Amino acid sequence: MSKIHQVLFTLCGILAVLLGLLGIILPGLPTTPFILLAAACFAKGSTRLHQRLLANKYLGAMIRDWEQNRSLSRRIKWSAIGLMLVMTSLSIWQFSGKPLLQLLLVVVAVIGAIVVGRIPTRSH
Repeated sequence: MSKIHQVLFTLCGILAVLLGLLGIILPGLPTTPFILLAAACFAKGSTRLHQRLLANKYLGAMIRDWEQNRSLSRRIKWSAIGLMLVMTSLSIWQFSGKPLLQLLLVVVAVIGAIVVGRIPTRSH
């Protein structure tokens, strides 16, 4: 692979990690797909960054699981959707009196839940 491709994959991986981290605090923005995308980009662009993600205390198991099985456990999927629900609920409460913004938050959260829900679930 050319050096330019490696740099582009690495930059895309960094962007995906940033979006994944934003997904922790922003309602409806799913963290899991962005972290999995980052791992895929780093696998092609930066072995060192890929290894750092795999070694991460919180994300490593999910990424290793995805790379081995191409699926997520039911627990991880429910955790992701549950955290989105909590953050969306807090945001809706924070924006009380602004129904259009609250509706937008609900729509974005539903889209995020659908994205996570469409990731294959490991059977065990």
